Amino acid sequence: MKSKIAIACQGGGSQTAFTAGVLKTFFKHKVQDKYDIVSLSGTSGGGICAFFAWLALHLGHDDCEELIEFWQDNSAKTGREQFINSLMIAWINAVNKGIIPTLNQSPTSESARAIAKMTTVGLRPEFSDLKQLLIQHADFTQMEDFKGKSPVLVLGACNILSGRLTKFSSYNEVIKPEHLTASACVPNIFPAVEINGQAYWDGLFSDNPPIDVLIKEAVIGPFVPDEIWVIKINPTTTDHIPTEISDIHDRRNQLEGNISLFQNLSQIEFLNFLFGLGAYKKSHLAARGITHEIRIPKSFPDDPDKPYHIPMIEMSPELQKSLNFAGKLDRDPEHIKLLIDDGIKQGTKFLQDIGMI
Repeated sequence: MKSKIAIACQGGGSQTAFTAGVLKTFFKHKVQDKYDIVSLSGTSGGGICAFFAWLALHLGHDDCEELIEFWQDNSAKTGREQFINSLMIAWINAVNKGIIPTLNQSPTSESARAIAKMTTVGLRPEFSDLKQLLIQHADFTQMEDFKGKSPVLVLGACNILSGRLTKFSSYNEVIKPEHLTASACVPNIFPAVEINGQAYWDGLFSDNPPIDVLIKEAVIGPFVPDEIWVIKINPTTTDHIPTEISDIHDRRNQLEGNISLFQNLSQIEFLNFLFGLGAYKKSHLAARGITHEIRIPKSFPDDPDKPYHIPMIEMSPELQKSLNFAGKLDRDPEHIKLLIDDGIKQGTKFLQDIGMI
């Protein structure tokens, strides 16, 4: 019987092109044939990558080319797009270094709308409109067919009205473009995405990526994995103490991006700890006067000596060190290609390490 796996994709804007390279490698080496991919999850750009891989699996595609084509179309392809992209990245870097002051304004303000309208003149609609780009690369009229079926897609978002974390799950609802744009809605750049009378911001405020829900039947139904593979964007460690204001900003962004990931992992580690103690064994429970039936989570191994396995695929150290916060918004084609190529490299190394190739 095939091992069941879930693939969780951390968000990180343009840097999640790395995830596209990893997923491309997985499809190339037929991971979907050796393993039963029962679910995928993600936030922001990671959610978009997970979506296209999920769609390819449901459509029976042997590759993940639509995902790569999405990133190519998301890149600054024309001269004007490259100029706008370069100007934006230079401005962000200057702000982060304290060279120029921060200009704060609401994305729904008249001035922000006027600037957006002016800067998008002559650009491809799909370059300036994420929803348009998604619709161009995916047929959302098909999504009804995939509801309640494996693999399940889970997208993280934050409900800004209720303050509650939200998981859009294809097990419970039909996936729409708005679910993806909600998960990727950076609040100081885009207006909140409204769905069914509720308003949502970026999933980075929620789960980055959703992991604990991948073992909860209320969200993914009976499709519980044996392992969860995490494609990680934000580096965990650094080799120096940030002192420059731009370095402090970059490191803070990395740490914030990892908070929910490590909180999710700590929950699973605690359950692993309980299994290691034999906490769910009938003899252990009986010795403590517990005689009623305890329902053991289906998502964890019956063997208490076998911990729940959550390997991570990360960027090469040299690439991580070369990136900063602005790189999460940089859509330069060479930047995107560099990330995809490293994803292919690290995805290949991961498969070699587990003996698949």
